[in-house]
Amino acid sequence: MTSQDDKRPAAIGLVLPFALEQWLKQPVRATIVLAGFLGSTVADLFMPVYSGHLVDALASVPSDQSARNAALIAFAGTLTLGLLSIILRLTGLRAIVPLTLQTMSDVARGGFMRVQRFSTDWQGNSFAGSTVRKITRGMWAIDLFNHTILMALLPSLAVLVGSTILLGLYWLELGAVVGLGAVFYVAMTTAFTIGYIAPAARVSNAWDSKVSGTLADALTCNNVVKSFGAEAREDARLDSVVRRWRARVQRTWLRSNNAGAVQLVMLLCFRASVIGGAILLWMGGRTSPGEITYVLTSYYIIHAYLRDVGMHINNLQRSVNDMEELVTIYGEPIGIVDAPDAKPIDIHCGRITFEDVTFLYRGARVPLYDGLSINIRAGERIGLVGRSGSGKTTFVKLLQRLYDLSGGRILIDGQDVAKAMQQSLRSQISIVEQEPILFHRSLAENIAYGRPGAGLAAIMQAARLANAHDFIIRSPKGYRTLVGERGVNLSGGERQRIALARAFLRCTSVDPGRGYVEPGFGIGSAGPRGDGAADEGPHLDRHRAPPFDGALPRPHPGVRSRQDRRAGRAFGTDRATRRHLSQSVRVASRRGRPALRGRPA
Repeated sequence: MTSQDDKRPAAIGLVLPFALEQWLKQPVRATIVLAGFLGSTVADLFMPVYSGHLVDALASVPSDQSARNAALIAFAGTLTLGLLSIILRLTGLRAIVPLTLQTMSDVARGGFMRVQRFSTDWQGNSFAGSTVRKITRGMWAIDLFNHTILMALLPSLAVLVGSTILLGLYWLELGAVVGLGAVFYVAMTTAFTIGYIAPAARVSNAWDSKVSGTLADALTCNNVVKSFGAEAREDARLDSVVRRWRARVQRTWLRSNNAGAVQLVMLLCFRASVIGGAILLWMGGRTSPGEITYVLTSYYIIHAYLRDVGMHINNLQRSVNDMEELVTIYGEPIGIVDAPDAKPIDIHCGRITFEDVTFLYRGARVPLYDGLSINIRAGERIGLVGRSGSGKTTFVKLLQRLYDLSGGRILIDGQDVAKAMQQSLRSQISIVEQEPILFHRSLAENIAYGRPGAGLAAIMQAARLANAHDFIIRSPKGYRTLVGERGVNLSGGERQRIALARAFLRCTSVDPGRGYVEPGFGIGSAGPRGDGAADEGPHLDRHRAPPFDGALPRPHPGVRSRQDRRAGRAFGTDRATRRHLSQSVRVASRRGRPALRGRPA
């Protein structure tokens, strides 16, 4: 982990350009914020000048009219600068609120949009809970980042530079002491933050995401945990992760405390240098009481800002560390990208053709498909049978273009899916997964997901087709009943029926004639024909151990491959698969269940 972290670019180098890009999307608000806070800081910068004039005037004889006028002018100048500082600061505050909220909203939406479009491999290798944590933590870090940079750090640096210049105009030596001291303090604070605290913070943030992922993993699979009585085992697993997280966070906090102690020592040395230099100038007769007052007032302002600069740099690094993983999400490539000339696909019949298709998963040495060619006629129903990992699920994923091919092409009605818009392609395919996943929403919303905006009558009709209507109306709130996370409040069969209803609502050509629900998926053309009837699309039903009536499946007449043996493994004609199917046949014949064979619908 350490060597990989060393090779990664510094987090600040990733986050600052990203933040600047977000600010440039709102140039007017960003300008108002900068003008407000920097203007308020400049007003504070000239306060010590009028304070020194006021002390010089008060040191004169009270009867001196010019001294009185000078005192009144200094007093009025102090009040005017104070009022101007307040107005400008309030202006900046009113502008930074919508600026930050809009940026947080844009970043959260953009992160979610990108994550949804990442590759299937990325999704499979990432914890959903960790990804959510990265987005939400980064979103809230933007608030701290904007506050630190725009409201605190830039004004503080402006005060330091301005005070150094003003003091140098009066006494070059004192100005040099203040300037060099401020530069040394800021440089040391930055070095401690980036080189000492940031590496530990990066590791602790990674473990923070692991805690979220561990929690989400166990809670999502709570039914499995309960089934195996494994609550104590999951408690121990989380405790192990939390202990390692706590050790990393403790190291980060201790390093931050150590850096803070060093900063306080540097400020003490800086104070001794400035005040000691002012005393030496007074002893040499080179300053008046008013000028000493100006020096001391300027120093205490500088001291306050320097002390805050250390805190601001620490806050900046913390916000940068929290934003780093979110910014990394923005740097991840989108999984499958539409071709530049991609067009909506126009599916009329639904004929599927695989032409010399070769496909390898990333990292695999042997292709899963090697020169696979198959032609599935419109309205035809086929079964893909084979051992686990033989490519049954991959067949449909390639049809949806969840992966790009290594060679060959896939056509639907003669149109290459690689040249079609993904949204258009997938919106015309209905799928019932082997393990259906439902949203933590109402039953009606889950069914209507297949056709946004569908009315209740259409939803109920789809539920009836899936034999789900009866159990739905028996639910506490009927179609408004929440199904729980991933449908946990429903049985396995009920989840299957809701998934079928979702498919029926989109694609009415899927045949609901079977009286039982088997794990599988249906694919059909979603668009109705002009005469009001539904288009007849291809149907594919996939099963691990399907019931047969005694006839073993033959290779589909449209299948050919460079290696018939490999094609046989994919479509269930190798010896081991045929033995497995023979056993299924005997079981099916004893049960008297209907057959599912490759045949025209």
